[in-house]
Amino acid sequence: MKALLSVYKKDGIVEFARGLIELGFEIIASGGTSIALDEANVSHVKVEDVTGFPEMLDGRVKTLHPKIHGGILANRDLQSHFKDLESAQIDTIDLVACNLYPFEENPGIETIDVGGPTMVRAAAKNHKHVFVVVDPKDYDEVLNQIGAGVDDYEYKKKLAAKAFSHLSRYDSLIANWLSDDQFPPARMTLSLEKSKSLRYGENPHQVGALYKIAGKTSWLDSMQLLSGIELSYLNIYDADAAWRLVHEFSDEPTVAIIKHANPSGFSISSSAAESYRRAFDCDPVSAFGGIVAINRVVDLELAEAIVANPKADVVIAYGYSSEALALLSTKRKNTRFVQAEAPDAIEVQIRTLGGAALVQESDRFVSEMPSWRVVTSPNSMELNWKDIEVAWKVCARTSSNAIVIAKDRMAIGIGAGQQNRLDSSRIAIEKAGESVRGAVAASDAFFPFPDGMLTLANAGISTIVSPGGSINDEKVIEAANEVGVTLIFTGERHFKH
Repeated sequence: MKALLSVYKKDGIVEFARGLIELGFEIIASGGTSIALDEANVSHVKVEDVTGFPEMLDGRVKTLHPKIHGGILANRDLQSHFKDLESAQIDTIDLVACNLYPFEENPGIETIDVGGPTMVRAAAKNHKHVFVVVDPKDYDEVLNQIGAGVDDYEYKKKLAAKAFSHLSRYDSLIANWLSDDQFPPARMTLSLEKSKSLRYGENPHQVGALYKIAGKTSWLDSMQLLSGIELSYLNIYDADAAWRLVHEFSDEPTVAIIKHANPSGFSISSSAAESYRRAFDCDPVSAFGGIVAINRVVDLELAEAIVANPKADVVIAYGYSSEALALLSTKRKNTRFVQAEAPDAIEVQIRTLGGAALVQESDRFVSEMPSWRVVTSPNSMELNWKDIEVAWKVCARTSSNAIVIAKDRMAIGIGAGQQNRLDSSRIAIEKAGESVRGAVAASDAFFPFPDGMLTLANAGISTIVSPGGSINDEKVIEAANEVGVTLIFTGERHFKH
């Protein structure tokens, strides 16, 4: 039996080679793998001694030879293949262990592997007869399987599937690196690698898992669970929404409370503890079982404020003081306390639809406040641009149709996900209560009729910001002038579904 070893990452390869020799294999090794085995005094044959042809082109050509690929690809069930091997004096190769040049760590032309993927593909194709090993973590299990003396086709098939997945991921990294088009005209290549299984999906009868996009980094890579049980599918989904929202205002202590991917509370204040108390007060009922995100380190004062209120499912922050974590983990044993780095930017969003997918650039704020237009008649009231910014940005991250009412840099009323803007306005007003008078409001899209705007104005809202763009804009503006509310158009819609 012969095994071909050609690996870039040498972890465990010496021990694997020794284990194979003990099982009766003759080792063939290429390039750097041969050097590593020489240094460890492991008996082997060099690839060039098998092919009779030296490496050339700075190592670009070494294993691309019939005496290598004939030995890997020969179908042992066909006598004609054995005749071909005999006439060409080629021996069969029964195991291929190969991992590839480090393109992900160092993308470039010279780290695009050619010989390695070719060997892996050949061995994976002929997996009925050949073990293909691309992951050093599998070395011990492969040795155990061979040592057991059972020709387990299903196991070889599993290794082959892993090999083709490995190749697919590698090729997708290269294809994306070479492409200058964010949305390629012919094919978009996406490779996902599993991070972990989840207890279930949105509901207990649904299987769920977390995957990472190959070649991309995510803030979830930095996430550490400090206390509590593992995060669920919805915990992770909502935590992402909360963590990204507070980083729209990363210069000041900001707290967002998210429930079902929508803000139920939001505040910016002089301290994280005060921001938390104010965010909780926005909607105390919905805050129960919500996700709390804080763009600061949790100190003892904030921890005391958190335990004074009904429990959250997840609290996410940059970190926790030792006193804060001790208190939280004792008083809130069912809450997950997570620390993480700032979120990564979202470039592209993909939503699968069975056998199809919708792909788009991520939503971002294009227009800035200086370019926004006050479209109603001038009045003597000075506009509160800080509250306007809070209302607008929180509204953009709330499911449409969305209305957000803000005051003193705090969301005091949020209407989310309604089928019409009028109902969203009524819900936001009801949640705001008596504080609504003199507050500002934001709408994620235009008012198609004056009724939604007037509902807010009649409740006591002083300023309303929306994209504008309705065929009825003039009627809406006229109605706003009649009731004395200031109307601002941003020229930019922020639907979120």
